[in-house]
Amino acid sequence: MKKMLTNLGFLFAVGLFSCQPKEPGAGLSDYVNPFIGASTNTEAAGAYHGLGKTIPGATTPFGLVQLSPNTITGGDNGSGYSYEHTSIEGFAFTQMSGIGWFGDLGNFLVMPTTGKMKTSAGTLDNPDAGYRSRYNKETEKATAGYYEVELADYGIKAELTAAPHSGMIRFTYPENKQSRIQIDLARRVGGTSTFQEVEVVDDHTIAGRIICAPEGGGWGNGEGNARYTVFFYAQFSKPFTNYGIWSAAIPDTQSRKREDIESAAYQQLIAQSEIIPGVKKQQGKHLGFYTEFETQSNEEVLIKAGISFVSLQGAQRNLETDIPDWDFDKTYENARRLWDAALSKMEIKGGTDEQKRVFYTSLYRTMIDPRKIADVGGNYPGGDNIIHATISFSKYSIFSGWDVFRSQMPLQTIINPDVVNDLLNSLITLADESGREYFERWEFLNSYTGCMLGNPAISVLADAYAKGIRKYDVKKAYQYAVNSAEKFGNGELGYTPGPLGISYTLEYGYTEWCLSELARQLGKTDDQAKYLKRSAAYRNIFDKEKNSFRPRLEDGNFAPWPEEGRLKEWYGCIECNPYQQGWFVPQDISGLTELMGGRERVIADLDDMFAKTPDNFLWNQYYNHANEPVHHVPYLYNRLGEPWKTQKWTRYICDKAYKNAVEGLVGNEDVGQMSAWYVLSACGIHPICPGDTRMEITSPVFDQIKINLSEEKSFTITAKNNSPENVYIQSAELNGKKHTRCYLDYQDIMQGGTLKLIMGSQPNPDWGVTE
Repeated sequence: MKKMLTNLGFLFAVGLFSCQPKEPGAGLSDYVNPFIGASTNTEAAGAYHGLGKTIPGATTPFGLVQLSPNTITGGDNGSGYSYEHTSIEGFAFTQMSGIGWFGDLGNFLVMPTTGKMKTSAGTLDNPDAGYRSRYNKETEKATAGYYEVELADYGIKAELTAAPHSGMIRFTYPENKQSRIQIDLARRVGGTSTFQEVEVVDDHTIAGRIICAPEGGGWGNGEGNARYTVFFYAQFSKPFTNYGIWSAAIPDTQSRKREDIESAAYQQLIAQSEIIPGVKKQQGKHLGFYTEFETQSNEEVLIKAGISFVSLQGAQRNLETDIPDWDFDKTYENARRLWDAALSKMEIKGGTDEQKRVFYTSLYRTMIDPRKIADVGGNYPGGDNIIHATISFSKYSIFSGWDVFRSQMPLQTIINPDVVNDLLNSLITLADESGREYFERWEFLNSYTGCMLGNPAISVLADAYAKGIRKYDVKKAYQYAVNSAEKFGNGELGYTPGPLGISYTLEYGYTEWCLSELARQLGKTDDQAKYLKRSAAYRNIFDKEKNSFRPRLEDGNFAPWPEEGRLKEWYGCIECNPYQQGWFVPQDISGLTELMGGRERVIADLDDMFAKTPDNFLWNQYYNHANEPVHHVPYLYNRLGEPWKTQKWTRYICDKAYKNAVEGLVGNEDVGQMSAWYVLSACGIHPICPGDTRMEITSPVFDQIKINLSEEKSFTITAKNNSPENVYIQSAELNGKKHTRCYLDYQDIMQGGTLKLIMGSQPNPDWGVTE
């Protein structure tokens, strides 16, 4: 990848100008810049995790279809796209946005070409070896629900738009006697699909299925156990006169994991595929479909496709419902209206245009996943591999639990509580249908992927229940939460042993507290006491001599202390160090403070952490905003009696760690979490401990934020005298009454009303310290 990093600074700057809001009358969607974070570049990130890993393509709020350009298959490129790459291999109808690990989806890859047909994509280093094309970076544009680019090698303009279950592409061709559209049915981000079937239905239509299994890599290069089928029903505006398939002869003994399909030998197998004209139906291990035609100058040829994870009939119905005609512009306008409505949940005043673009792009990113995976009518694939139907809730998938319980799900409890209800119903039905009867921590299309750690679904459940979000089978949900904690928890040892024992022990301790709170509210006193006791497991791995958490072995001894001390990444922790992970005791901050030597010592430690954090907030050993475990840390000052420091640092992070640029996210987007932190913090509110209804108050970025809770009700936060210098809260009023606490309750927000903050340039050490 480093070979492709030509003129990187210039390329990143271009993303700033790819999304310009229109004149008065424009919708909020025009502030969305999908190029923010759209890079997997490790060099620019200064770490192996890369940058945002977001997609720039077209989708709708929580939509099944995400239609986006792909520049790479393989490597740690979960989005399939990275801005600095200089060629495109096609446009896929399914994607994952903002994820680490080795990605998945990227199915039904469509590419327009001219001239001699090629059956392999080629590579970034040698695009001429395949059907991929270089592209003119200055022609690349994107906004919510739309993407456009010019493919330089073919002189073809591509425009993408999406509907909830379908997508449409408009290609504008040059004059050519040998133009075509070709579809790589085997393609999959992070691997390959293992079986494909395609049938020509009539002279404008194809239909088929794509089976993806762990044997073909995918999520975690197979370790994520992803197993799903994509059904497609695709129509072309130009009739088939010359069409066919290509088929690669993949040996039965050929391994098909990520590293295998990336190899030159495997790519040679694809390049030597047999091209078979006129085939009406075919099955195989590596298939593609093509239709060839003559085009006039500037002739438009369109393709639209319905996608289903259920059935061919579902894919057809999805397309016929979503996009019944060939009006590309109308389809885009429909997508835009959906986004305008979704984004209107929050209206802001003040701030710069750049800040507004960051805000609304962040809000947009919080409404991509989890996504609705049911067909029109409610059919969805069950965890028992049987088709189920529901009209009582929408079936959601892609629950990036360990990431999103911190900010993303708490945000949705405010702006989209029905989404939280539906997600919990989705996790409950999966646990039920699969027969596993416990919650998965990182669910992907019914797969129990085992990604990351903890029991984040318990957090989401406890937070929702405490907030009155309860439209699900509470009895069953509680039992599955108990089963989860018993299967994955600190148990009888009172800690979790092993090389990642700090992270495991602290994360489990928090969700065991969540379960104790849920038990308390349900009147289950024995369970309440049991799990409250377990929630104190953090005390069992604290070494007072080192003043740090340390991983314990099964025999009770601490693992050897590293030379770097608590700054040693991966010492007892996943993707972080004990200094960072050690703050994660949100359920008992007073207990943690006492354990660490008292309030003054803890404040000094926090002060030192922020003082040593680099201004660019890229991956580092101190306050590492690029990774989730520290996302609550700036708010700890509120609990320690110095809320002005929370105000100072959250405003500083919002300003320095988020930009209207490709490198505008300092770490992986992590399926909405990074953006949700910004949305809440820029509004001036954020939780420390989901499951507790307390929302911390901090310094808003904007002069006014109106949260539209319903057609009749809203909650408004105003910041008088707000400016880049005036970041400190001097006083506050809640609904016209003096407010001296540095927090609100969730119900204060949901009842509607106004929080008025008076801002100033100097801290007011007397405000917010009253409990």
